[in-house]
Amino acid sequence: MVQNTNSIVDINYQQTGQASATNELGMREMQAKAYEARDKRFLLIKAPPASGKSRALMFIALDKLCHQGLKKVVVAVPEKSIGRSFQNTALKPYGFFEDWKVAPYFNLTDVKNEKDKKGRFIEFFSQDSAKILVCAHATLRNGMKEISDDAFNDTLLAIDEFHHTSADANSNLGDVVRRVMNNSTGHIVAMTGSYFRGDGVPVLRVEDEARFFPVTYNYYQQLNGYKYLKNLVLGYHFYHGSYLDHIGEVLDTTKKTIIHIPSVNARASTKLGKYTETDEIMKIIGTTEYKDYNTGIYHIRTKDGRLLKVADLVEDDAKERNMVQGYLLNMKRADDMDIIIALGTAKEGFDWQWCEVCLTVGVRGSLTEVIQIIGRCTRDCEGKETAKFINLIAMPEADQADVKVAVNDFLKAITASLLMEQVMAPSWHFKTVKDEDGDDGRNDPRTLVVEGLKPLSSDKTRLIVQEQLDDLKAAVLQDEMVVRAISGSTTAETITKTLIPKIIREKYPELSEEEVEEVREHLLLDTIVKGNDIVDEKGNPIDTTIDDTESESEGERLIKLANRFINIDKLSINLIDTINPFQRAYEVLSKQVDAPTLKIIQDTIAEQKFDMDLEQAIILCKGPVKEYVAAHDGHLPDLNSPDPKVRELAIAYLKIKNLKIRKMMGLEYEPDKKENK
Repeated sequence: MVQNTNSIVDINYQQTGQASATNELGMREMQAKAYEARDKRFLLIKAPPASGKSRALMFIALDKLCHQGLKKVVVAVPEKSIGRSFQNTALKPYGFFEDWKVAPYFNLTDVKNEKDKKGRFIEFFSQDSAKILVCAHATLRNGMKEISDDAFNDTLLAIDEFHHTSADANSNLGDVVRRVMNNSTGHIVAMTGSYFRGDGVPVLRVEDEARFFPVTYNYYQQLNGYKYLKNLVLGYHFYHGSYLDHIGEVLDTTKKTIIHIPSVNARASTKLGKYTETDEIMKIIGTTEYKDYNTGIYHIRTKDGRLLKVADLVEDDAKERNMVQGYLLNMKRADDMDIIIALGTAKEGFDWQWCEVCLTVGVRGSLTEVIQIIGRCTRDCEGKETAKFINLIAMPEADQADVKVAVNDFLKAITASLLMEQVMAPSWHFKTVKDEDGDDGRNDPRTLVVEGLKPLSSDKTRLIVQEQLDDLKAAVLQDEMVVRAISGSTTAETITKTLIPKIIREKYPELSEEEVEEVREHLLLDTIVKGNDIVDEKGNPIDTTIDDTESESEGERLIKLANRFINIDKLSINLIDTINPFQRAYEVLSKQVDAPTLKIIQDTIAEQKFDMDLEQAIILCKGPVKEYVAAHDGHLPDLNSPDPKVRELAIAYLKIKNLKIRKMMGLEYEPDKKENK
């Protein structure tokens, strides 16, 4: 059965309505912020899924066409279904000066017209009357092979889900961006809900990124300003055996749900095949009464008599797939769909405002993918008070050969959840005891005063801390050396003073060492404060969604760090450096798994804490371990003993024990020589 289904993160929001309220031009908060930068040639909009990036692009693009002298607009989206976000939209009734209109002939994401998309893309540039084209990334890449770079003169290229771009020399999409930037007079608007990748390759080269003007709108700003959505729940639920035997325990068919099954190569895959897994999930939902062959939608009767509409996006047949996608593109009511089953689609940019739950099977290696999936259920919608992301993960078994892989899977999941909590938690501002303006920040309930904090000395460091800190956190959390350090015996000082500064230097090579230190301190403070509970002098939690107009509670502010109470006014940078900002991952982990599984994880992590080869382990087990057991009434040495010599014996015994288990299973596996995944 599924173990410990308590949620890791449950965040409540104020429902201020600010994020969805519109101004006199019909713009929401994020859109108005982006529109202020409409005259920039290269604009990078970093905002969460469902924040309104597509309409922000419409406002900016129309201004460039009508007031800035540009002649054409090309919008590229990662997959055809996302083209729905850029269909004809009436803007004038809400105060804007022009409507967004796309000629059907140049809407190359319309599944009703699949003919010669590359030819129509090329034709667009030769037709003076053609103003706006919408296409898939693939069409853009293919079409650019046939036209010269100067075709983009006086043209705006808008790329949705910009993280698909890469600085890698072999990235075709990245090459398109560089060609437009360097070989034409074209403008670029890049939009993404997660400006980081999972493969360690940056989105843009440093010199190219420096030319973009960033507009950042974070998750907390968006969700706190919603009108209907009140809280977001992130849950990681663990199971033994096959996920198909347990998915019914976490699937609530009364909620609008997207189910993402694992890829055939994933550890969570049943190896039965994606079609078989889809069929089995449909059986778990209920009994299929019929399939509508005009839409491709299944109608399934649940055990309690409800008739649900279920979409299968796992199907590879092009005709079937286009039929289902066409139906999804034209949904108008909540009753039009109940459950969607998908594999690689229905993630980024997929717009289903009524979605309440994203149920994802298997660990996702990329934090980008996690954020994008969560974004499918976080759109504000009347009647939707709670959104949930549920990750169903296989527990490591005691006799599993490659236990380290399973443990790293857990660490990925927990690290991802920590990132999401950081991004979605309230923003805090940090000041030195004596700031430049003399204001110690006590009148602002979201300002904390920290002794020894270096003030931000340049425009670049201020931009990073104010606009790009979440991106930097993502880079840190995805770094292989940091993940390995979290799971090993690396000291907090090594992580905070060596690894994190290294990442900052790589991401921002133009910073001086003094500026790197300024950014490092703010990154650590932000991570540690958001990752722990803020409490009052009595130890009671302070509501972190406190309205900014409320006065701060009386008494000294305390912050809970590393399981101890510290007066925030006495908090110093030296103290911050001794705290592992990722330590909470293990606290969460221990709450979420059962005792035997936690023991496996602890033992596996313990192996990594000692640099002990097999020969040394054998020598210790033949002599000192036997002597210890004989002298202690048969009790084995304890990994948690305060005596380091006893801990060393425990590690030696554990190493030999694990090796014997693997040999009994017929597997020649030596952890020290196997690549750390």
